[in-house]
Amino acid sequence: MTTPSAKASTLRRAWDRAWSVSAIPLGAVFLALVVGAIIMIGSSIFATGTFDPTLPITAYSALLQGSLFSERALVSTAVHAAPLVLGGLAVGIGFKAGLFNIGASGQFLCGALAGAYIGATLANAPGIEAVPVSLLAGGLAGAVWGFIPGALKAWRGAHEVVTTIMLNYIAATLIAYLIVGPLGAKGFSFARTGDTGNASLPILIGDEGHLGLLIALVAVPLAWWLLWRSTLGFEIRTVGANPSAARYAGMRPGLLIVFTMSVCGMLAGLAGAGEILGISHFMNASYGTSIGFDGITVALLGRAHPFGILAAALLFGIMRAGEGLMQISTGIPVEIIDVVQAVILLFLAADVLVRRLLRVRAARVAVDELQTVTRSYGEQAVR
Repeated sequence: MTTPSAKASTLRRAWDRAWSVSAIPLGAVFLALVVGAIIMIGSSIFATGTFDPTLPITAYSALLQGSLFSERALVSTAVHAAPLVLGGLAVGIGFKAGLFNIGASGQFLCGALAGAYIGATLANAPGIEAVPVSLLAGGLAGAVWGFIPGALKAWRGAHEVVTTIMLNYIAATLIAYLIVGPLGAKGFSFARTGDTGNASLPILIGDEGHLGLLIALVAVPLAWWLLWRSTLGFEIRTVGANPSAARYAGMRPGLLIVFTMSVCGMLAGLAGAGEILGISHFMNASYGTSIGFDGITVALLGRAHPFGILAAALLFGIMRAGEGLMQISTGIPVEIIDVVQAVILLFLAADVLVRRLLRVRAARVAVDELQTVTRSYGEQAVR
């Protein structure tokens, strides 16, 4: 029979473990908000010549009001968070395999183009056929763009950071060429694909809450199951912890790296297809987004855990959904949100400083995501 003292001890240990994992992300967010508040106060002095110490309170209150305090605001937050969930998973799953997938941006763009073109091609087909085919095309395009650096890493030892950065530029340039040229629609004043028509994602809630929200929500438990409840996930995490030990145990690190990068690309591609099919319904030649790179911050803030990534994406969604009302109410430019998010990443990188300020121990995890980010490039092929 478990005694009350034993139960209390178990709860205490569970709390200590949870705090050791979440303290750095929470501390980074808090400190970034403080830095943002200082910038707001300082800019008010230069802009109006008056000192207003309550300006950050007004700004953050408007931010929350514009993102949480109405049905429309909540839907807007979810719409902003959905692609970040998929983008964060595209980076976070890579971290578990010891890979830094900085190419989510290019994979996102490839998925967006495939979804836009196939969606426009099937614009007059029944939605029950056009929607899944367009989404599948986006996911496959992203998977192919993720397969390339995975294969180069596994069989030629090329570091994924270098190859994915180069592939980001290749994707952006190639997409511009294709939309201006063979994949562009005729009859418009600028280069773009055709309207997706019936391939557009159906609205589930509010004015803009499309099917992509459900896809992102379902992807989180599926990623958790893959990483922590499947044999394949165990092998992925083992390769991330020690490729030599994984090879000695009979695993094939090369194939696992290729598979992991392909899955990461698929998730980023789904995010891109979801943005086109759910929001804009076409893609222009100069289409750009920060979702791929924001996914890196989301993955780091969520400690590369699917449910942590969900929480981090919701936080970023709140910031994006409420920034407009904040600017209207206080006159503070929305770019302050970019500054706050960048400072969050800065404090995540300076985790030793945050840990000392909060007096917490480092979390014991199999593969630390920051260690993956800072790992040397001098690795060899791992097939």
